[in-house]
Amino acid sequence: MRKRRSANEVARVLREADRDRAKGLTVGDVCRKLGIAQNTYYRWRRRHDPKQVDNERRCRELEVEVERLKKLVAELMLDKQMLQDVAKKKW
Repeated sequence: MRKRRSANEVARVLREADRDRAKGLTVGDVCRKLGIAQNTYYRWRRRHDPKQVDNERRCRELEVEVERLKKLVAELMLDKQMLQDVAKKKW
């Protein structure tokens, strides 16, 4: 039976695998100990690479920041246009 694991569980398993690999165990030994297939280990390693995850999170944060700044610029342009219209009127 296949067991779905959350991202947190996968990260925990990969950290444990890293500790075992540092002790000198092979990938096959680590996978047997953890009860996963080697293909699963390599797929998780590829998908949950810390550098890639950090880059994706940083990209999402930048997209949110860009949207916030676009709204701010739009509001400032409206304010500027409003002040120019008021300045053009002759009282």
